[in-house]
Amino acid sequence: MYHTWMRYFTPSPVHHRLGLVCLGVGLQHGPLPPVGPRVLDHHVAVVVHAGRGWSATPDGTRTPVTAPALLWLLPGVPHHYGADPHTGWDESFVDFTGPATSTYTELGYIEPDRPLVPLADTAAARTAIGRITRAARRGNPLLEVETAAAVHELLVALRRARADTDADGDPVLQALARDAFLPLSVAEHAARHGMTPAALRTAVRRGAGCSPKDYLLAIRLGHAKELLAATELPVAAVARRVGYTDPAYFSRLFTRRVGTAPVRFRARQGHHVPGGWSTRVPDPDDPPLIG
Repeated sequence: MYHTWMRYFTPSPVHHRLGLVCLGVGLQHGPLPPVGPRVLDHHVAVVVHAGRGWSATPDGTRTPVTAPALLWLLPGVPHHYGADPHTGWDESFVDFTGPATSTYTELGYIEPDRPLVPLADTAAARTAIGRITRAARRGNPLLEVETAAAVHELLVALRRARADTDADGDPVLQALARDAFLPLSVAEHAARHGMTPAALRTAVRRGAGCSPKDYLLAIRLGHAKELLAATELPVAAVARRVGYTDPAYFSRLFTRRVGTAPVRFRARQGHHVPGGWSTRVPDPDDPPLIG
């Protein structure tokens, strides 16, 4: 079983003068059907948050994809990819276009020669995509401007998150963010990265100003808020996706830290986003195009 939610927009010509415009956003989970082979007339950033799958080059050569990872879908370039049919993956995607895409490409933020990009983590990308899903609420008069700003934010976040970047992100924090949704204790996280718990606490406090437990919790709850607001996954499924096997414990923890129960949080946030979930996805051979 897979789940999908998506929304597409039609920005006006004046909004295109912002440089970047968002054409659509989507969240998908599960063993999704393959996409393509197909060609689009705009850019898409597909962010794989968890799971694994494959991506094929135009000549048909398949490359394994393991989360966290980014797939660049470029205008006019054939693409073909899919999640593992047994385990699936969790993905978010943003469709965008605009004259600034050429500048971002020249600066190396969009990489035509590198359609598959390993990422250190997807936390910042999730934040930017979350802004787009929240802006997609029905009747939002600032929809085009808010989503355009979030696309700029997304491109910067993806550049910083590249696994080979030496940006000011701390490698220990990047490793923790990458593994945040695994059901591991702080001691197990430390062992996974070849550190003692004390050394991990020192490194995280130096880099993030908090304990490893609080750092991991912030990432987990941030993603839980996104899933509650933008999907109809049961609370128990949300809990599992962010690393908690006991949904009752997750609900108590969420309520204590966020100030409201997960169900009430969803009632306040999720109902503002039109579309909802379904078990169907658009025909991959007939995708939405710029009108």
